[in-house]
Amino acid sequence: MNDRAARLRLIRSENVGPATYRRLMGRYGSAEAALDAIPKLARDSGGTVPRIASVQAIADEIGAVSAAGGRFILLGEPDYPPLLAQLADAPPALAVLGDIAVLHRRAVAIVGSRNASSNGLRIAEALAAELGAAGLVVVSGLARGIDGAAHQGALHVGPTVACIAGGLDQPYPAEHAALQARIAGRGAVVAEAPFGTIPQSRHFPRRNRIIAGLSLGCVVIEAAPRSGSLITADLALTYGRELFAVPGSPLDPRCRGSNNLLRQRHAHLVENAADVLAELPQTLPTLGPTGFAEGRNAWGADAPEAWSELAAVRQRVLSLLGPSPVSVDDLSRRCQFSTGAVLAVLTELELGGHIESLPGNQISLLGSETDTTCSESE
Repeated sequence: MNDRAARLRLIRSENVGPATYRRLMGRYGSAEAALDAIPKLARDSGGTVPRIASVQAIADEIGAVSAAGGRFILLGEPDYPPLLAQLADAPPALAVLGDIAVLHRRAVAIVGSRNASSNGLRIAEALAAELGAAGLVVVSGLARGIDGAAHQGALHVGPTVACIAGGLDQPYPAEHAALQARIAGRGAVVAEAPFGTIPQSRHFPRRNRIIAGLSLGCVVIEAAPRSGSLITADLALTYGRELFAVPGSPLDPRCRGSNNLLRQRHAHLVENAADVLAELPQTLPTLGPTGFAEGRNAWGADAPEAWSELAAVRQRVLSLLGPSPVSVDDLSRRCQFSTGAVLAVLTELELGGHIESLPGNQISLLGSETDTTCSESE
């Protein structure tokens, strides 16, 4: 099995999230070695050994993606989107239909309500066309409403990127299958989920982090409070991206979330493309390395004395966690143990099925949530 296939096998294994994948690669140096280490790490946490993806399953998925006209790009490879690679929870593998080169261009995200008003749709389409004409790639999530209008507007003048929540072969919503095909023909369609995956509610926040991570800035149009669009906005701020919002009527509940971004001065007010272009850098920022060397140090490989503390660290970590997400950085500060020891314990606990990694480098205890249906509110 070659290294690329082994890395796909690692990320497709049960309980291996993006952050855990990165730490495993940093600690063990190769996907093969990390796969061999998983059973012991899971048992050390008191959990059960997770399912390891089979060689045949990965070969089948690679073949299916290729037959659909797509290809994989893996974290650390030259083709991987450079802005996205800087995220602590960057997707280890992306399946892409279309032109991978557009993922290396200056991009801006446009997101908003699925149940958008006529004016909101018109604004999204016009703004996307103006930004595309100015040389930016418009990124969105292929959803109904604002997302679809943004993709349509961008296609009038150039490429656009659609980040989808399911597999490449599962356009969502179904009525956007033709739009997805048009985007693949002129831009790119990006999926983190395995081929064949039907979108579920929990997939959408993960999709949203890719939208935010690919873009220099994010424009919000008609977002209600607690909407998926505000999740993308929060992630954009977390990742240090510029945030923009189009003001809406105070009488329209679809605009309360986006208006609040302006009221709280989290976002720049946008009336046209010039308002966005004025705040974005003219070139992509100079970026650091995207390999896994930093993981080796963060794990604590150079501080062997930390390993004698792991039982105490594990107990402390579990006492601080609950069903509500908390950032890994905040947890590490409150634990009062070395960062390497905390990260080692988090890796064990995730592999053992005790915790879940969430977008924005957050974690939570696994609860009894059973919602697996796709929701229009995501």
